[in-house]
Amino acid sequence: MANERLRAVLLERGVSIAELADAIQVDPKTVERWITKGRAPYRKHRYAVAAHLGTDESYLWPEALTREQVASASESEIVTVYPHRWAVPRDAWGRLFAQADEEIGILVYSGLFLADDAGIVRMLGEKADAGVRVRILLGDPDSSEVAQRGADEGIDDGMAAKIRNVLVLYKPIRGRENVEVRLHRTVLYNSIYRGDDQVLVNTHVYGTPAGNAPVLHLRRVVGGDMVTTYVDSFEKVWEQATAVEL
Repeated sequence: MANERLRAVLLERGVSIAELADAIQVDPKTVERWITKGRAPYRKHRYAVAAHLGTDESYLWPEALTREQVASASESEIVTVYPHRWAVPRDAWGRLFAQADEEIGILVYSGLFLADDAGIVRMLGEKADAGVRVRILLGDPDSSEVAQRGADEGIDDGMAAKIRNVLVLYKPIRGRENVEVRLHRTVLYNSIYRGDDQVLVNTHVYGTPAGNAPVLHLRRVVGGDMVTTYVDSFEKVWEQATAVEL
């Protein structure tokens, strides 16, 4: 059976069979067999292909890895765990965004602590000016989901008020090229902060403010799927969200 996933990723990246073969130092006919006949490469070649194409080995060859291998790789994606968001050092947020060369993503209800940091907002604008795509997802302040979250945290309308405040704080970068802000109406189980292949995931705990909930720092590892899980969740929310009017 043909490997349509590998074929599709090559097309998306604009990489030819010959170019991939040259990059990982194999014969082009070998790469062609991986695609047309669905043959699985040796693991060193799977690693090389996934790294060169910027995708996951487990996505291109889902049957090639055992559950134990995926679990082991995913465990290696955990950089550190913070017991509370307030325990995350300020420079950890700065490094997450400063090191991004392609993609910055923020998925929150309000994320006021970030928007209220003029240095972080300025950095987001500078990154956008440098060609990095910056996407910010905020909760729709008029949605029932935001109202429920406010009630759960015991601040009621305070959650919607924080979001409106954040929209004002992001005004210096809203409308700038490479910056997109959307409003979502989802039940948010985690806040996600992404800088390329790294994510900080702030778990949401019922009845507890997000600032007091744990944060996972993850870095993508070939063969792991934890980072991919959160990135895919971000994309699903993004697809359903509504652009903020300037």
